[in-house]
Amino acid sequence: MTDKTMRYTDQERDTLRNSAMGAMMLVSKSDPGIMSTIKEMFAGSKALRSASPEMQDIFKGGGSMPKMPKGSQADMENNVMSMLQQSMQILQKNPQDQQNFRSTIMNVCDQVAKAQGGVSENETAMINKIRSALGG
Repeated sequence: MTDKTMRYTDQERDTLRNSAMGAMMLVSKSDPGIMSTIKEMFAGSKALRSASPEMQDIFKGGGSMPKMPKGSQADMENNVMSMLQQSMQILQKNPQDQQNFRSTIMNVCDQVAKAQGGVSENETAMINKIRSALGG
């Protein structure tokens, strides 16, 4: 972990990591189908691995696995959007991290959406909701 990421607590890094994984999951679930989901999750994971070293350190966090939101589709969406908004508040500590996070999440969402035969209307709508939650 770098000195830059030490400014975030384990709980804050958990929120950042869970919101990233949640955003990826919401876009993937917007275009149903088991093969779509598998391809999309691989594409999202690859996009996360290509994030800046600082973002990778933040996403690695304290070693705990990301927690996927539970409940109805609406509950999951509300939970993830709330975590994304919390993430942006957490990252106010460092505007560069905030911008890197926003760019990383949007790249991940785009890669997930493009992974299986193009971007659907449902995926576009979800990406727009995520962009809005990130303040963009």
